[in-house]
Amino acid sequence: MPRYKLLIEYDGAGFRGWQVQRNARTVQGELLQAARRLGAGEVDLQGAGRTDAGVHALGQVAHLDIGRAMEPFRVAFGLNDHLPPEINVLSVERAHPRFHARHHAEGRSYLYLISTRRSAFGCRYAWWIRDRLDLRRMQSAARCFQGFHDFVSFADRDLDPEASTTVDIDEVQVEREQDLIVFRIAGSHFLWKMVRRIVGVLAEVGRGRLSESEIAAWLAAPSTQPAQWTAPPCGLFLQQVRYKDEPWEPLFLPAFPLAQ
Repeated sequence: MPRYKLLIEYDGAGFRGWQVQRNARTVQGELLQAARRLGAGEVDLQGAGRTDAGVHALGQVAHLDIGRAMEPFRVAFGLNDHLPPEINVLSVERAHPRFHARHHAEGRSYLYLISTRRSAFGCRYAWWIRDRLDLRRMQSAARCFQGFHDFVSFADRDLDPEASTTVDIDEVQVEREQDLIVFRIAGSHFLWKMVRRIVGVLAEVGRGRLSESEIAAWLAAPSTQPAQWTAPPCGLFLQQVRYKDEPWEPLFLPAFPLAQ
């Protein structure tokens, strides 16, 4: 079966996550329905990451198998014609038959948005925090997460017990963009709820309620404490799935007027 590499963006607010679920609206499910309407026979689609309910993507990658060969631009137009407006296929290219969107990925980056003001329009895409946050404290504490660490304290307890909890974090950035505080976290891979718990803990540091020494302790020994500060899914975006020889994309804001 011909294989294609898809680059996809989506607003996750109206979905129960990426992965197909019975009696639930999911991103993968919508893409599979659209692919079946291409009229190219049997289809299969696998994503590079399984985003949770309410989580968005700026650069999700998937591979699509279809029953007969089509020009990539026809695949892109055909999918978008049958997709809901919250999902958009940005590009399609032919892929090697053995290319796997998840297994061949060498890194992923996420953005998280905190709004420092209440916004009727931004509530789907940012976590509004009333309290004043100390940006410099958060930037300093963010460096604690960089490098190889065991992130078991920042993973959900339902994580597969056989899964490795050691993650290599390349960079954690915290920047202010007008009314937004933007976090960018790039690394080898991420555990379930790990990014949201890192952000939640950094927000507590910004409030002055947690210290860098506490973060260091949780990285050194398992703890259930970070779970209580899990940030909500609305502000989380899968920014990039990185493959061999590709550079990291810089921190940038999604293309809608949240920061105005």
